[in-house]
Amino acid sequence: MSEKTTPLLIQWFKKQTILCVAIVAMLITCFLVPIDDTYLSYFDLRTLATLYCTLAVVAAFSHIHVFEILSKAIIIKLHTLRNATLGLVLITFVGSMLLANDMALLTFLPLGYFVLSGTNNNKAMAFVFIMQNIAANLGGMVTPFGNPQNLYLYSYFEIDTLEFVKIMFPSFLAATILILLICCFVKPEPLTLAKDSGYTLPKGRTLIYSVLFVFSILIVFRIVPFLAGTIAITILLFFLDKKAIAEVNYPLLGTFCAFFVFSGNLSRIPAVSSFFAGLLPKNTLLFGILSCQFISNVPSAVLLSHFTGDYASLLPAVNLGGLGTLIASLASLITFTEYKKHNPEKTRQYYLLFSVINFGLLIVLYLLQYYLFSKL
Repeated sequence: MSEKTTPLLIQWFKKQTILCVAIVAMLITCFLVPIDDTYLSYFDLRTLATLYCTLAVVAAFSHIHVFEILSKAIIIKLHTLRNATLGLVLITFVGSMLLANDMALLTFLPLGYFVLSGTNNNKAMAFVFIMQNIAANLGGMVTPFGNPQNLYLYSYFEIDTLEFVKIMFPSFLAATILILLICCFVKPEPLTLAKDSGYTLPKGRTLIYSVLFVFSILIVFRIVPFLAGTIAITILLFFLDKKAIAEVNYPLLGTFCAFFVFSGNLSRIPAVSSFFAGLLPKNTLLFGILSCQFISNVPSAVLLSHFTGDYASLLPAVNLGGLGTLIASLASLITFTEYKKHNPEKTRQYYLLFSVINFGLLIVLYLLQYYLFSKL
């Protein structure tokens, strides 16, 4: 390997740190679990297809300046940085109930970027992105279809819908109040457009891309077959905007694949299974949250459901457990990747603020759930 190639590899590793960590973790488990046919079952192809389609359509939207135009409307209507922060966080919060957390972030993070960059408020981007991420992770926890882990546990334990809402509503209400309170700490500084872009929407492409975006959502709800939907969106974008396909964040898709293998292998290691079987009954809520910090919340829901029947504790555990580390929820990886794209030199500051807010909120919500809500 030449000396010229080595610096390029180092730069690539620095740029794709999360992907590299995911690959290393995956390879370690591959040594412990020999590769076999079961590996194919690890991959959630619908999730990967949805991510790809959404990333491609969002890129196409950005090329016709949809986010600049929407951000201008938000700036004019909401006037201050505090109001804009609340607006961006709330639209992500509600969006996660309807679109699921990943889709909500892929849709509304770019909007947050254009609102902040268009008003010279880049300094607030880390905070706003982090709060949008938290809103996406916690917004959908009150309904069975709001988050993937909810849908799995709702089906696996055959939970009554009213019982599900009763279990999750106290934490959902507390999370809503805390998110709004944290956002209120933002100073009400006036928002002023740094430069009016003067863009107008091309009606034809806007309509077509909107239809493609709806198709992406329908893939999530299994109304459109993910393979047919992905092929159709790819073909249309190939003729309408090839650049959108090229700009898809393929390293992010690779990170998801690596974590699918990592968590799948982990569940097949006897020592890990024995560990959870002995530990989980002692405090399902606490150990469920801790599990999410290392293997993410959706894999934790699948893994831990085989070792406990206490779904009343497991449900809040895998929802609240999406807070904390970057890998506690794969949605957090989406947010970090989007932030890093715009601020590659400020990732350390981002992670510090991310950790302070996420772990602080996680501790408060855990204590409320354990000492108050569990007694309701």
